[in-house]
Parts: sequence; structure tokens; C-alpha cells
Amino acid sequence: MMDDVLTIGEMCAAYQVTARTLRFYEQKELIWPIRQGSHRLYDRKARARLQLILRGKRFGFSLEDIRQLLDMYEREGSNQAQLERTYAVAVDRLGQMVAQRDELDLAIAELKQELAEGAAMIAAFKAAAE
Repeated sequence: MMDDVLTIGEMCAAYQVTARTLRFYEQKELIWPIRQGSHRLYDRKARARLQLILRGKRFGFSLEDIRQLLDMYEREGSNQAQLERTYAVAVDRLGQMVAQRDELDLAIAELKQELAEGAAMIAAFKAAAE
């Protein structure tokens, strides 16, 4: 059993996170390492939870959403409620992301227009100075 654990350094390397991040998630009760004195060891469950946390963060889920979704997991259950809630949170987040992208696309188009006008004005100034 203890052969199947990673140290905090190994976790950091494997998942490209900092020790501070792992301790933060532990403080927020999202993961629970095995304690051996002052050493933290991470079993399969902790690694699986970390993968889900990182995926949720990449999608922009809040830590509270992630916690609630993880807490809904039932080892021996169907996890239908967890799946339905995850789906609803993901649909909502996708809507937010699409709206953000649309706003960004608009800002990019406006900035390009402003830059084109600015370039034309600069060229006019240079032509007049010659």
C-alpha cells in the first residue's frame, strides 16, 4: 500500500503544481494526504482528487463548486446526482466562457480598428512632415 503513494515533491513534479498549492488544497479540505510525522504522502484517491481539482480550475470552476462536486462522490453509489450537478455547473461555465470570448472578440475588433486609424494618422503626419 505505501508503495502506491507519492511524496509532496513527487506530486509537485507529476502534476506541475507547487507545494504551496498542495498545502492550500489541503487547508481547503479538497485533498487529504496521509501524514507520517511532518511528511505528506498522497495516495491514489488524493491524486485522483487533485486531477479533478486541476481540471475544474482549468475550466474556471470555483473551488467551492469543485468541493461540492467532489463531496457528492459516493464510492458504492451510482453518482448520478454528482454527474447531473457537474453537468449543470459545466453548462453554466461554458455559457460564461462563450460570453467572455464574445466580449473579447468585440474588444479585439475595436482595438484593431483603433490601431488602423492610428497608423493612418501617423502615416499622414509623417507624409506632411516630408
